[in-house]
Amino acid sequence: MDDDKAPIEPFEQDAESITDFREQSRVFLGRARNYLNDGDLHQASEKGWGAAAWMAKAVAEARSWKYTRHSEFFKIMHQARELTGDGRLRTLTDTASTLHGNYYEREIFLYANTIGEGLTDMELLLDILQPLTEHGQSQ
Repeated sequence: MDDDKAPIEPFEQDAESITDFREQSRVFLGRARNYLNDGDLHQASEKGWGAAAWMAKAVAEARSWKYTRHSEFFKIMHQARELTGDGRLRTLTDTASTLHGNYYEREIFLYANTIGEGLTDMELLLDILQPLTEHGQSQ
């Protein structure tokens, strides 16, 4: 079986980590918006990616899925799309990846309005994923 298609290995949940990942994802999104307002497009993009990645970590932890490398983000997002049935996660995943890639682009190729739209998309991504982080936790 191709490594990218291998099933995600389960492990024990940690409720404190789930909460920390979930909360930090929102902090990163807020920082991304602040960087955008300040005109720091590289940092705005990278923090937008960080918001998505940390919520994906919360989902992985809540679902007992392995997430220790960047490449596993896409596995987690695929599994989340399967669980939710929400096809928007496909394009939102692509947007998160683009935001991450922006960090490595020359500033002349970055556009504040496009990054702002990407951050709005990341807010939607976080909202879609958050219910998956509440699995198995006492409410």
